[in-house]
Amino acid sequence: MKDLTPKQIVQRLDRYIVGQKNAKKAVAIALRNRWRRQQVNDPMRDEIMPNNIIMIGSTGVGKTEIARRLAKLANAPFIKVEASKFTEVGYVGRDVESIIRDLMDTAVGMVQKEKEIEVMDLAEKLANERVLDALLPNDKNNGANIPKEIQERHQRTRLRLREKLNKGDFEDKLIEIEVSDPSPVGMQILGPMGMEDIGINIKEMMSNVMPKNKQIKKLPVSEAREILIENESQKLIDHDEVVRLAKSKVENNGIVFLDEIDKVVGGDRSFGPDVSREGVQRDLLPIVEGSNVNSKFGVVSTDHILFIAAGAFHVSTPSDMIPELQGRFPIRVELDKLNTDDFIKILTHPKSALIKQYVALMEAEGVTLKFNNAAIKAISQIASEVNRKMENIGARRLHTIMTTLLETPLFEHPKPKEKIINITSKTVKDSLNGIIEDQDLSRYIL
Repeated sequence: MKDLTPKQIVQRLDRYIVGQKNAKKAVAIALRNRWRRQQVNDPMRDEIMPNNIIMIGSTGVGKTEIARRLAKLANAPFIKVEASKFTEVGYVGRDVESIIRDLMDTAVGMVQKEKEIEVMDLAEKLANERVLDALLPNDKNNGANIPKEIQERHQRTRLRLREKLNKGDFEDKLIEIEVSDPSPVGMQILGPMGMEDIGINIKEMMSNVMPKNKQIKKLPVSEAREILIENESQKLIDHDEVVRLAKSKVENNGIVFLDEIDKVVGGDRSFGPDVSREGVQRDLLPIVEGSNVNSKFGVVSTDHILFIAAGAFHVSTPSDMIPELQGRFPIRVELDKLNTDDFIKILTHPKSALIKQYVALMEAEGVTLKFNNAAIKAISQIASEVNRKMENIGARRLHTIMTTLLETPLFEHPKPKEKIINITSKTVKDSLNGIIEDQDLSRYIL
């Protein structure tokens, strides 16, 4: 992160997210501050707390995408959770500490993959040697009392086989390898209601102390190699180090995205669980404020985890949160509603823009899909108009419109003779105007 200034972070986010300058600026500063904090000497470093952010905006304006891209940019453990899924401790449902346990699981997976990449070359070499052992088994006596001439002949044969193996000559040849037999499903003992995430899985516990069942399988070399590479990788990786690094990543760089925070803030009780919404907020408070959470990987501190909360706040406001929790989200950003110009940019500007996605899908059929500027503008105008007249679902409206617009070519192709499909403003209007005019029908289709 030392190479990315807040301005550069915003520029990176601009590649994927249209508009929302204030939100991008806020998260860019927050991300940079995490790196700045790690450069500060103790004990001041421990005193610098993250400035958690609350995003206010309707669905489909980019709240989740900003947080997700930020985490990817920082190579940080990231988890998105819906606040409405949690209940107060003591009730049936998930407790808020499971957020941190899930984040820790994510971090362990990240570090595990990084370590697998580091040892991949060596793991592949070791796996290939095991494949050679299967193709040309060694003598059971391990060379004892075998004439030197025979041993040398064996080595020459093995060398020739290695050359052929490297060329891919044996990919379909069946070999026998020893693999671990899947353990039988174990009994799971759960903790108190609402604390299912800390249940003890007996299968997982006993796997470390009970001998693993082995079985001989006959597989093609290509499949056997993948299994053997994974097996050798696990042997080469220091799993204690994986856990240690994952814990450090979570505690210093972890990002939690709390979506639908407004659903536990009062207002319309028809949304979300009816069980003590204020209780959920109070349970969230120590996690956001900084506390220690028990996990299967040990105790995890939440002091410096960045929390980004988000909600539409149609029937409530952030000020309806309990005061203690409000104070833990000092940065508030209101995201802008999307207009026609924004939709045009969303369709064309990002690296993974929606039009680029559909062009790539049709290219798989050997068909070139072309949109002129008038067509793109017409699609954007329709999306903006439908959002204005009905439920405003932001950029997600573009997905439903594009699916409806391209339903026929997506269904009918490939056609042998039709290699180019031109989408014009007339195509858009002919496909969608009838639906738009029928307000009841459009509610369900668009």
